[in-house]
Amino acid sequence: MRKSIICTILLTAISLLCRSEVTLQPLGKTPTLHIDGKPMLIIGGELGNSCASSESDIADTFAKCKRMNLNTVLVPTYWDLIEPEEGKFDFTLPDAILREAKANGLKVVLLWFGAWKNSMSCYAPEWVKKDWKRFPRAKTSAGKPLEILSTFDENVFRADSTAFINLLTHLDHVDKDNTVLMVQVENEIGMLEDARDHSEQANAAFNAGVPKELIQHIPLPNMALSGNSSAEKNLTWNEVFGGPSPEADEAFMAWHYGRYVGRLAEAARKVFNRPLYVNAAMNSRGRRPGEYPSAGPLAHLKDIWKTAAPDVDLLAPDIYDSGFTGWADRYAMPDNPLFIPEIRRSDDNPAQALYAFGEHEAIGFSPFSIENGSDDPDSRSVKGFAKLREWEPLLMQWRGKDMTRGVYFDMDSICTTLTMDPDSLRLTASHFFTLPWDPRATDGSRWQAGGAVIARIAPMEYIIAGTGVVIKFESYDEIEDSRTLGEDGFLATGTTPTAESSTPNSPTTSSITNLQPTFSVSQPISKGFCNSSHSTERIGILSCDEIDTQMRRIRRLSGDETHQGRHVRISPDDFTILHVKLYRYR
Repeated sequence: MRKSIICTILLTAISLLCRSEVTLQPLGKTPTLHIDGKPMLIIGGELGNSCASSESDIADTFAKCKRMNLNTVLVPTYWDLIEPEEGKFDFTLPDAILREAKANGLKVVLLWFGAWKNSMSCYAPEWVKKDWKRFPRAKTSAGKPLEILSTFDENVFRADSTAFINLLTHLDHVDKDNTVLMVQVENEIGMLEDARDHSEQANAAFNAGVPKELIQHIPLPNMALSGNSSAEKNLTWNEVFGGPSPEADEAFMAWHYGRYVGRLAEAARKVFNRPLYVNAAMNSRGRRPGEYPSAGPLAHLKDIWKTAAPDVDLLAPDIYDSGFTGWADRYAMPDNPLFIPEIRRSDDNPAQALYAFGEHEAIGFSPFSIENGSDDPDSRSVKGFAKLREWEPLLMQWRGKDMTRGVYFDMDSICTTLTMDPDSLRLTASHFFTLPWDPRATDGSRWQAGGAVIARIAPMEYIIAGTGVVIKFESYDEIEDSRTLGEDGFLATGTTPTAESSTPNSPTTSSITNLQPTFSVSQPISKGFCNSSHSTERIGILSCDEIDTQMRRIRRLSGDETHQGRHVRISPDDFTILHVKLYRYR
């Protein structure tokens, strides 16, 4: 009997040791998702809100996601369907998610649609919605009740956390292969109509002042309050955050939303140890707190959220407005690795992902409503995601070593300048259609986005993996030739017009140039780029090869394909890897 017990204990211990783990740990200098010690990038898609509410929907959408060349699906789980009656749990749909993910070779990021989804409490069960006395709602300053459960009420927290922890406990028992990579806690938390809750409980918390824990761990916006004695004072939210104002109200709500989520995350860690994140609806278009879902995990509230919810691994942006690179840049911080769980689905997504992986070494990238995209093998997105999957080993090889930069271009931003040290180079990267030779550059059609990862793999040696880009290499003090050259490298128009160049059927250089958008530089230019004379040393292209992921040459590119050695380029019709070697000459 004793031997049997010992054997059982040993087998259990071996099983626990052999079970793979999902962790967020550094690869070089960069936080990276690992499964059983092996790093991976999330090349994913998020399902629409209602696409995981039946087993047939789950089966159909997961099969389509496989055809779209994704490796991960972000999937909602719904409180109202998991706990339709209080205390009675139904895990049919989460089990179907795991089953279909495994059948299609996909991983899952699980989204908890619990107390809040896009600010509102639409996924709370009926027994919660109807009992508004037991589960009170947030109120506006005018006393209007909102369909937003109160973050200040313990009954709300207990009910939400009970369902969430029961779900995660179930997953811990059934997900032996670590199909679930990460868990999103709630969805786009935030207040609407007012910047803060004005219910009786909320007002009491507001009047109690700023918690000393917060004052001790964040830079005080009001510098007059800084100093060792500040932590001992009972400071009000208006004193610390410049109120009365929507901004002070937002800071107050961010702390309490963060504390609520932090408690959920702390409990989740104990039963299902996966990376945790929260997603944010952006504060865009000049809106003030209360006009967008205010107090969510926004970049300008990072210090509050990080202090309130230390068990949450990262804050993630949901990007639907223009200015993609700016939004991504704001969330890529030393203490907050970039993960884009939602972005507007379009054919631009692969180019955007290249920027996120190249410039910020993002954990993952995931367009929203992916089930409504095309799964045609010839569609741009499907081909682009296939290339991202193919290029993942290269991206991992460079990750965490300060080897890469990323570029992204659309019609709002068509040119950028990068400095590449220690080679002392200036890289001018532009949209492919800044070269007017392709008819699509000037026919009024929308420019397909371009993007690339640029890796310095050795002195004067670069890899460029991307689509729709042109890249020139110059010394820091070299002045760019402002003359317009044709595809053959000749001046497009001479100083003395000839009969041939002035014929009605030959468009002049100015007519082409005037159709181009104005150049905008989206990266700072280093000092010393604009000397008054040409550099005595110049940069030339020694060789340019199109290669595969094993660094094997597919073809040597030169002549017309490099504009006679002036630049390297990749058409927007292609996803290509270039291996470029440079040299200096005088």
